[in-house]
Amino acid sequence: MLTCEPEFLQPELMDVVRLFEGAEDFSIAQSTAYADGAFENRVDVNGEVRTFSDEAAFSDELQYKSLCKRYAKLALYHALSEETGIALPWGALTGIRPTRLAYQELEAGRDFAPLFSRMMVAPDNTELVRRVIAGQRGIYERREGNCDLFVSLPFCPTKCEYCSFITAPIAATRKYLPDYLAALGRELAAAQPLIRTLRSVYVGGGTPFALEADELEEVLRAIAPLRQNGCEYTVEAGRPDTFTREKLEICRDYGVTRICINAQSFSDATLARIGRKHTAQAVRDAFALAAPYNFSVNCDLIAGLTGETFGEFCASVDEAIALSPDNITVHTLCLKKGARLKEETQRLGEGRLSEMIAYSRRALTAAGYEPYYLYRQKYMAGAHENVGWAKPGTACVYNVDVMEETCDNLAVGANAVSKKLFEGGRRIERHGSPKDIPTYLAKADKLISERAALFA
Repeated sequence: MLTCEPEFLQPELMDVVRLFEGAEDFSIAQSTAYADGAFENRVDVNGEVRTFSDEAAFSDELQYKSLCKRYAKLALYHALSEETGIALPWGALTGIRPTRLAYQELEAGRDFAPLFSRMMVAPDNTELVRRVIAGQRGIYERREGNCDLFVSLPFCPTKCEYCSFITAPIAATRKYLPDYLAALGRELAAAQPLIRTLRSVYVGGGTPFALEADELEEVLRAIAPLRQNGCEYTVEAGRPDTFTREKLEICRDYGVTRICINAQSFSDATLARIGRKHTAQAVRDAFALAAPYNFSVNCDLIAGLTGETFGEFCASVDEAIALSPDNITVHTLCLKKGARLKEETQRLGEGRLSEMIAYSRRALTAAGYEPYYLYRQKYMAGAHENVGWAKPGTACVYNVDVMEETCDNLAVGANAVSKKLFEGGRRIERHGSPKDIPTYLAKADKLISERAALFA
């Protein structure tokens, strides 16, 4: 149980508590005050009181709250680390985007490394952030009117054991497809006048290739009038057992420049355990099938999948590198509410996860890949991260824009969240569509008018 004062710290401090396995059962009380130019934190964990003092200055209420949260989390992290004997790779940083904090420091004329050190971030992760920022050069851009377009296709062949997305087996949702595609068409037509400068298009899932070829073409045909100046165009094709030559040809014909082959693992035993209905050979076959079309390809892997050994994960990294896609994304297993695995287990159990992450970094660096985007989530195994790696000159514009929140994102479809930036990005307003497909269909026309009001 956690109690704290002031109360606005409660959700921030709970994010720290969740990092430490078993700490949600501790008795924790924390109070924070500001006096004589310093934040004073008193932390009581299971009856043992610790006090922490951090000097800081602020100029307004917003900055006060930001610094109050920062040093309250740091104090609680110190206390729980001492109580449990656990040091975590990102220390007291709990935000989704460590790069956001780094950019803030750089824009203020300071190196971010001292702050990261103060927040107990491991030195190799500080260096990772530095490499990510370097990998974003030439893409990272804050300019009024920039926009990305996201099109949601929440359909999959089957639902994976770790998945918490709204996707359901397409056999159960196919009855909605005609109306869903019609609603997408109306949304896309209404979106066209709202976009000034389009940097990228991303058709995501789910598994977009779970649609039949003619259904996929209907979506790409509706997108066609919105594309500008040959901008980056990604279709997250998805699971290799959905690939066909006809779907790849349709993507080529409509100007798609980038596809994703979501391998997750090259271990047949792992694929079976997580509910995939394909083999590692199907992944290789998908690469071979896509090769003649010259798409830029991303391959996804997940570290920490159920029962996967260190050797099996390393072999998957090696095989992904051997297939030579332009991008390789290494995710850490994240179990959210709604994932079947979350319902079946109470702990994330990292095993040799830290070694897996370290191996992926070494192997990808040696193969000529550089990290270019990074994000974290709650409930990640081992409190690690997701990292996108790219060969030189092949970084995905959409991923950088979305992760760094540097431009507007106009999103259509069920569970799509649009973002509109104001005041140079200092303020962001969001507009979300219902997750449930029937509810989305019933509200589609209202969503169109709401989004128009936001982007106008």
